[in-house]
Amino acid sequence: MSSITRLHSRAELRSWRDSLSDSVTVGFVPTMGALHRGHGTLFHAACEGNEVGLASIFVNPLQFNEGADFKRYPRTADEDCALLERSGVQAVYLPDRIDMYPDGYETRVRSGPGSELYEGYHRPGHFEGMLTAVFKLFQRCRPDRAYFGEKDAQQLWLVQRMAEDLDLDVEVIGCPTVREEDGLAFSSRNAFLAPEQRAVAPIVSRALYACRESFTAGERSVALLERGMHDLLRSEPLASIEYADVVDERTFRPADSDQPGPWRAVAAVRVGDTRLIDNLELGDARSPGMT
Repeated sequence: MSSITRLHSRAELRSWRDSLSDSVTVGFVPTMGALHRGHGTLFHAACEGNEVGLASIFVNPLQFNEGADFKRYPRTADEDCALLERSGVQAVYLPDRIDMYPDGYETRVRSGPGSELYEGYHRPGHFEGMLTAVFKLFQRCRPDRAYFGEKDAQQLWLVQRMAEDLDLDVEVIGCPTVREEDGLAFSSRNAFLAPEQRAVAPIVSRALYACRESFTAGERSVALLERGMHDLLRSEPLASIEYADVVDERTFRPADSDQPGPWRAVAAVRVGDTRLIDNLELGDARSPGMT
């Protein structure tokens, strides 16, 4: 197995990218490191669907609204690069803050109404910071395709919206959420869970799956679907709900029974001090469901 190429600056990235033939397709996975099995599916998809797999690792300060959260975010570059190499990724871009945001940098990418609620409401400035970094990475890496996990469903929706609205020549592809055996979605933040917290954390996914069971059985009342999630989550004393809602996937705004479309259940729950987010596709609300 050949050693992965580490690119530490924009100049090194440009030189590497320019060395590739125009006919070579590049699959790109932007990350903040602390990689786990869930990321592995993105790397596999990027390498399987393209001739070259490229990743980036950058803990983006613009998307953290809590300074302490940014400081404690795991930095595991050597372990991450080893996982990337085992996954078949040929190169990884490892910029530092000055490389991404030189002195005097002030421009940001701002999204529309699809970012106002859910993660956008509870993490002010998060999506503006995320979209700014992703836009810059797209410009620098020039991928043909980029891969994002569906676990961050609102982020995926916004990146797809940005790519379409700003005429970015990149196909943004979502990959299914990867879960532990007990249903907990893989996340870098799971490492912060104390043993007793880890034991109850799967209640988030259980609430989402219970919502989908109700939807599949024919329930189309948004209020009742959401109430079912809230009731289950409130049964766990260690869990604190930030949101557990049903959204319209076309707009990432609240689902409306009078304007049914494809719906998704989304949730953010704190277990102790650790914030867990998850979501689950429900389906097309225009279908009658099972009786």
